[in-house]
Amino acid sequence: MAFRFTVAADAPSLYATMFATTKAIRGSGLPAGLIHLIDLRVSQINGCAFCIDMHGKEARHAGQSDERVAAVAAWEGSDLFLPDERAAFAWAETLTRTGHDRIDEAYRALQRHFSAEQIAQLTVVVAQINAWNRIGIAQHIEGTAVGMAA
Repeated sequence: MAFRFTVAADAPSLYATMFATTKAIRGSGLPAGLIHLIDLRVSQINGCAFCIDMHGKEARHAGQSDERVAAVAAWEGSDLFLPDERAAFAWAETLTRTGHDRIDEAYRALQRHFSAEQIAQLTVVVAQINAWNRIGIAQHIEGTAVGMAA
């Protein structure tokens, strides 16, 4: 694997902080499967191949079926996802694509399924995977696999 640089080696204290946030997210009480599916969907949007592979594997490990993992890319047209998952995916896409015109609608949908604390947690999930994706893309030299722990 070829890298321009690695945050883990070249800015270890910042990497440790990022990794600590990821650990905190996983201990937040949100379902692990939902976190992994959100991570997968955001990684698909951002085009981080390493993260797509990793989060697909993590989702399966957390009990998500191959069918659901495969359907995340087209979740809006799939009947495999529950209303709360669909609201979380819409929120993740709105924040990732900075869809200011859809933020109120997406927020109202979240409120039907999640508490204010959970919405805040979901927001950090989305922000964190977007940050990891951007780190992976920045480190990566085209034509190689991205490597980082997230």
